[in-house]
Amino acid sequence: MTIDPAAFERYRHSPNVRTTLPRQLFGTGIVVLFWAATTVAVLVGGTYAFIAWQATPSSGIQGFLASPLGILTALVSFAGIWIGLWVAMRWVHGEKLSALLGNSRRVSWSGFLKGLIAVLITSFISEVLLYLLQPQITRGPIGLSSWLLFAIPIAALTLLQTSSEEVLFRGYLLRGLANRFTSPFVWALPPALLFTSLHWSASSSPAINACVLASIAAFALLLTLVVYATGNLGAALGAHLGNNLTGFLLISHQESYNSFALFNARPLEGPGWTTSDAVLIAFIGIACSMLTIVLLLHPRSPLKLAAELPDRTSTA
Repeated sequence: MTIDPAAFERYRHSPNVRTTLPRQLFGTGIVVLFWAATTVAVLVGGTYAFIAWQATPSSGIQGFLASPLGILTALVSFAGIWIGLWVAMRWVHGEKLSALLGNSRRVSWSGFLKGLIAVLITSFISEVLLYLLQPQITRGPIGLSSWLLFAIPIAALTLLQTSSEEVLFRGYLLRGLANRFTSPFVWALPPALLFTSLHWSASSSPAINACVLASIAAFALLLTLVVYATGNLGAALGAHLGNNLTGFLLISHQESYNSFALFNARPLEGPGWTTSDAVLIAFIGIACSMLTIVLLLHPRSPLKLAAELPDRTSTA
């Protein structure tokens, strides 16, 4: 299973002369600033509205974040990344935001669909294996009619969240670093490590944190590889969306984000997990990411991705 680097080489050389390392650091600071400002604004406003509505000041921001409204508000906060990226690309680099999407400056929708399907398949396999490890699944608190009502808004906001992360980590950071450096240890590793580190949870045990971070690192490798293979963010966008939709809408492994899930598994931040459990969870996560890579990149796979070639305007 080999990858032709031609599409990615075209993508990495697409930035203009204003994409220097100091400018990228400055642009990254702008993105972080807008992300932080948007997060504070929506969380403070949402918490105030939640407390006023519930008339229970003691619940505070933690109670708000655990509520359905809190989850929706947290997803909205990722709009700050999109705003920051637009400002950075327009005023720092003098490029259109669409330049980050790929060689064609458009999302490859065929790649998006293939990435989505592949991750939904491997997520199903992962859930079966996790059930065999810990067969503790209960029906979520949300009714079916409410779930159907919220499914589309949750999917749209999840797309907002996952797309903002992909355009930042696999687009802005990866593309800019790859334009300046040839080693993947410089252009691929820092964005992947930063993305992975954001999934650390203070409420989880060290063993569970380690297994989750190992699984996220493998997933970040998958997302980076599909961008490398295609020169487009489409497949990464679809894969990331499929992964998060599974947790938000189908079966949740996090107690703080289970308000809209049909089923709840044993929360990873809860007590009682052993080191051997953590090792097995990490193995399942890594193995499923590797299987997704095979589904998307193996020559005989029906979901094999196509690269954006120089003589085409969109991915086949």
